[in-house]
Amino acid sequence: MITGIVPLYKPLGMTSFACVSKMRHIVHQKRIGHSGTLDPNVDGVLPICLGHATKVVDFLMASGKVYRGAITLGFSTTTEDLDGEIVEENYDFKPLTEEQIQEGLNSFVGEITQIPPMFSAVKVNGRRLYDYARHGETVERPKRIAKIDYFKQMGESIIDEDSHTQTIFFEVGCGKGTYVRTLAVDFGKKFGIPAVMSQLTRIKSGGFTLDETVTFEQLEEASKNGDLESLIFPIGHALTDYVTVTLTDAQWTRVQNGGFLRFDEVESTDEHILLRYGNIDRALYVRNDEKQQYKPFKMFNLD
Repeated sequence: MITGIVPLYKPLGMTSFACVSKMRHIVHQKRIGHSGTLDPNVDGVLPICLGHATKVVDFLMASGKVYRGAITLGFSTTTEDLDGEIVEENYDFKPLTEEQIQEGLNSFVGEITQIPPMFSAVKVNGRRLYDYARHGETVERPKRIAKIDYFKQMGESIIDEDSHTQTIFFEVGCGKGTYVRTLAVDFGKKFGIPAVMSQLTRIKSGGFTLDETVTFEQLEEASKNGDLESLIFPIGHALTDYVTVTLTDAQWTRVQNGGFLRFDEVESTDEHILLRYGNIDRALYVRNDEKQQYKPFKMFNLD
């Protein structure tokens, strides 16, 4: 079984599930998962976890994400992006100045409350919101807290004299669970103007940047040439925040059987430690103050 993380470039038009399905055919194994859904009309970084690396999906998702995209003012849609039907229009608004734009973007920095869009995978009463939406049903959506690290304008906005719209280009750094589509709509609401997210690319996720991603074509070529391992990152890439402890032979024997490690033998006081043996990341241990030991938290490669 292949274990590791592939920083996939998700192309436009594919669902994240379809990406996982295609990866299964390329690597010829079922144990695969992704770390954070991207909508079909969003491209960019989608880390794919293979084998034992599926155990670190949560760690990848917890790391910050960075997106670049565009907000178009003048109309809004059912899906909050260009895929939906127009539900509100106003082409007589006064275009925002560059100062107004940056001030508006800055107002979202910090912890904010979002209401997920109806066309999203959030579950309410056991059903996905998009299922309600597709059946024309409405349901009360749960409010969620999102963390916005920064929200800035990228270049000057474009005012289209023909369509009477204004498009603003942005970059946003945010925590997991943030709906950038909703950010775009809420930005417009701040000024009383209907808005949509008109383009979006995820340029960073799970510690991987856009220039580190690989395409399906590259993966298929590498698989054909028996060179797939060269495109796969080790589990430790998702755990760079943790102190790494290289195990002795005796310690490795103990860890293989789920044994504890004393504080004094690993010389660490951190909450978690990443254990490595034979130059392979084997397990993540958590401290147990009561027993002055580290105990198993996540076990990866025990072969």
